[in-house]
Amino acid sequence: MKALIIDDERLARKELSTLLEKYDAIDVVGEAANADEAEERIAELKPDLLFLDINMPGRDGFQLLESLERTPLVVFVTAYDEHALHAFQVNALDYLMKPIDPARLESAISKLPKPKDS
Repeated sequence: MKALIIDDERLARKELSTLLEKYDAIDVVGEAANADEAEERIAELKPDLLFLDINMPGRDGFQLLESLERTPLVVFVTAYDEHALHAFQVNALDYLMKPIDPARLESAISKLPKPKDS
């Protein structure tokens, strides 16, 4: 499953990327630091999954999702718990709080659809 990490904090992107290395089913194909960059990467890379921060300069994560024609699966990754209800209203797969607890990340990944055998 191709994943894109979208977060304005470089260290947060690096931490998540490192945590995801142990999951063979997840292939991190790119990163973006804001919604505009993410929109370009999504069009170019066509990821199946977004690890998406909410509070970013310019457009936030919710505004990014509204702008997409096709929405990949989304796991929100944020430092703020007040957006959780809205996240699930837009069909988020999960909602992780920073700093990321590896057990919670594993729980989120366990919710991903299993790959179909070809």
